[in-house]
Amino acid sequence: MRYVVGYTADDRGRNAIDLAVAFARGQEATLSLVMVLPPNEPFQAVYPPTNDYDDILAGQAKTWLIEGVALVPEGINTTAEIRYAHSFAEGLMASAAEQRAAMIVIGTAKGALFQRSTVGSVANGLLHASTTPVAIAPLGYQPSREISRITSAVGNRQGADDALEVAITSALNRNIPLRIISLLALDTSSSDARDRAQSHADRIREDVLARVEGAIDVTAFAAHGRTIEEAVETLDWDDSEIVIVGSSRLAERSKLFMGSTANKMLRVLPVPMVVVPRQYTIPDHLNPFVSADELNLESFEGEG
Repeated sequence: MRYVVGYTADDRGRNAIDLAVAFARGQEATLSLVMVLPPNEPFQAVYPPTNDYDDILAGQAKTWLIEGVALVPEGINTTAEIRYAHSFAEGLMASAAEQRAAMIVIGTAKGALFQRSTVGSVANGLLHASTTPVAIAPLGYQPSREISRITSAVGNRQGADDALEVAITSALNRNIPLRIISLLALDTSSSDARDRAQSHADRIREDVLARVEGAIDVTAFAAHGRTIEEAVETLDWDDSEIVIVGSSRLAERSKLFMGSTANKMLRVLPVPMVVVPRQYTIPDHLNPFVSADELNLESFEGEG
């Protein structure tokens, strides 16, 4: 399993590494730290490119990557790469596709409040085009331990099932609890809507319990407030948990498109969020519902 980390030599890059380390702990995973530099082309500030300029730029990037690798604890496999692309997001997506990464991990943009996230240009590019799930670490993210709980935000629209599948798989692979939440922005007097939301979450919980056969603890809650942000803030959050959401129904097949609800959640969440592409299919080697015999058979057939 491999996680592509969008690294920059600042707090954003360090937060991304801390989140990627949390994902990698307890798994046979490799972190791939990626720095993206602009390609040589006529519209650059220095053109034709000079060896001195290119060497200085690449040399500085290498120094920053060495510093980034040093932030990763011993025992976690780590590689580093300088990639040339027109945008940071483009470079990360290309690297993730080539390495068949399980996830792209980034920090939040500058200007975010402490322990909160905001969407900058890099996140915006990824969250509207990536074919790989994207995880965003809030500012100041420093988990106290391994990932402790997976929270899956569910709804009635397309995309919720994709996120739920990833949440179930993640919780099973890590043997940690799964929490299912349904968020409502409504007047507090709307008891019928609250009851329907709780019933919907409970039905999903029962379906999940039947699938996991008691292997993990599964709970379900319907949170409400005058706004989505207020509903999020009514829930308790463990500093080592992860929230998983799906893409908007507007997303192209197998691509991300962050919807308005997820965007509102992101602004107030004190924990990382993972956004899953629409109609995302979990690779068999990451899926606990695929047996070792099936994986071996597929490998054998592929060799033919």
